[in-house]
Amino acid sequence: MASGYKRDPIWEYFEEIPSLGKKEKRIKCKQRKKEMQGLVARMKHHNENCLLGENDVHEDVDMSEEQQLMLINWLIWDAVDTGRCLKTYSCHSCAVRAAQWSLCGRRILSGGFDFMLHLTDVETGVEDLFLLLYKGAQVFTSKNEYRISTLKFHPSDPNIFICGGFGPEVKAWDIRNCKVIKVYKAAVQQTLDVLFLPEGKEFLTSTDAVSRDSADRTIIAWDFHSAAKISNQIFHERYTCPSLTLHPKESTFVAQTNGNYMALFSTQRPYRINKKKRYEGHKVEGFAVDCEFSPDGALLLTGSSEGKVFFYNYHTARIIHTLSAHDQACVSATFHPVLPSLLATCDWAGEIKVWQ
Repeated sequence: MASGYKRDPIWEYFEEIPSLGKKEKRIKCKQRKKEMQGLVARMKHHNENCLLGENDVHEDVDMSEEQQLMLINWLIWDAVDTGRCLKTYSCHSCAVRAAQWSLCGRRILSGGFDFMLHLTDVETGVEDLFLLLYKGAQVFTSKNEYRISTLKFHPSDPNIFICGGFGPEVKAWDIRNCKVIKVYKAAVQQTLDVLFLPEGKEFLTSTDAVSRDSADRTIIAWDFHSAAKISNQIFHERYTCPSLTLHPKESTFVAQTNGNYMALFSTQRPYRINKKKRYEGHKVEGFAVDCEFSPDGALLLTGSSEGKVFFYNYHTARIIHTLSAHDQACVSATFHPVLPSLLATCDWAGEIKVWQ
């Protein structure tokens, strides 16, 4: 029995821990094997925390953001077949905090702590300090007035995106002329996340405003075209919301909160919170933990500060499964857009895993 474990690399990992007895090692070895039964690929090429970029077009690649002190690369991975890094892009001089695929799937928009916005052609890797044409692809680069922490493409206009960060404003940009077309001002210090509502006529921002007199600005609804505030009386509890996600079929959205629960809201005005339903049982503890719905909307999943992924039943708000994915805080988990049985997760230490 023991010799069988010694030939196993998982057993050898626990064998090196002197504080564990032989029986404890066997138990932990069995537990780890059970947890890793669904693991398809493990990708480690980061020195610091990473996030998973949203991918609505490419079925077989994942994008991750590598945060380092000096030179920042963001990476393209083969998420289905080999799990290897396909290409590395170096266009930022500080941490990359947000990245998203374009609607056509040919470019990636990225923003970081170097105040820069880059729209890079995935195939050619072209980017520069001005708008240019290269092989028919428009490439956009511009400098922002604040460090960028979130950005989103407009759901119906591929030339428009909005970005927010360490400043009181959210800006809408047009990549065709490198100009800001709208500015959305709020009395806050940081925008944590941005979420377009269906059709793109309205969008939501979550902010760092949590003091007694500013809880009405934690989540703000905006009219995209007029830049007017529609409502700031949405979430009144004194917790920040690091992540917002939209239900794929119903008129609801969910906000991840630092109160260790996810709150459910209506996407229809006045965006009422569902006081009867709350998704709780996981821990956030100050990490920027993302949440996401499954493609059919039946499941709501979230990472956690414990390194686990929690799967909630959307209708009952009950935990139906937990996955011990990482040793560090799991900050992002996302379903494959075409193969819903595949799940990608990443942690604060820079590790990415793909699960079946």
